[in-house]
Amino acid sequence: MKTMQSGVDTVVSRDGTPISFERQGSGPPLVFVDGALCYRGQGPSGPLATHLREHFTVFTYDRRGRGRSGNANGSAIEREIDDLDALIQAAGGSALVYGVSSGAALALEAAHRGSLISMLALYEAPFIVDGTHPPLPDDFVPRLERAIAEERRSDAVKMFMTLVGMPAIFVSVMRLMPVWSKLTAVAHTLPNDLRLVQDHQRGRPLARGDWSGARMPTLVMDGGRSPAWMRNAMRALADVLPNATYRTLAGQTHMIKPKLHVGPLIEFFTR
Repeated sequence: MKTMQSGVDTVVSRDGTPISFERQGSGPPLVFVDGALCYRGQGPSGPLATHLREHFTVFTYDRRGRGRSGNANGSAIEREIDDLDALIQAAGGSALVYGVSSGAALALEAAHRGSLISMLALYEAPFIVDGTHPPLPDDFVPRLERAIAEERRSDAVKMFMTLVGMPAIFVSVMRLMPVWSKLTAVAHTLPNDLRLVQDHQRGRPLARGDWSGARMPTLVMDGGRSPAWMRNAMRALADVLPNATYRTLAGQTHMIKPKLHVGPLIEFFTR
């Protein structure tokens, strides 16, 4: 089901939640799946769509609970997969999909569970597969949920930023900038992003059967300037997926520079 509201397209997910999206360009449909704290108005999806729209019909959307999308029944992984499926249906019934960070974990899980993804590209799903990075603390998600329940959204964002390695001085500066209000506005979605990855942030090797259903051609990418633990995880992921190619983007980190992604994506999705 699809409706139009104030110039923004909306699909209605399985549970009735409206999911807002934009469509631009022409060519094969390509759905972009954002990572933590990102949505159409905050993060890399908009700039990437601008660079890719000459080659694809690019769909960018506000994940559940972000931007103009609803969140009536919470952000369980199953519901987020339903949301992505609704976008894919709006795109014509099947689509290319590109997921970044925790959005890569969401796209990968959707592919494994049978979403109609014809080709899949993933960038730096934040898995921890060895001893090169401390595992996710067992109490982190409960503490994060408690901060959000107590309306300490700023504390929740700070906790997350610290977890992913942002220096304290940078966090302090960001709290004084206009972007901080955008981050705190979607802080309540952070626990679901952690739930998407927590089973694979234990410092243990990935299992070959974890995503056995994701049999479509898959491009697994990392950045040449990203830390060793992230690159180790992406090499390991490419090794366990049924039909994957591994590629490193020279000069890139976890903070996406859209121009560095365009060439590899066009090459992969149009081969």
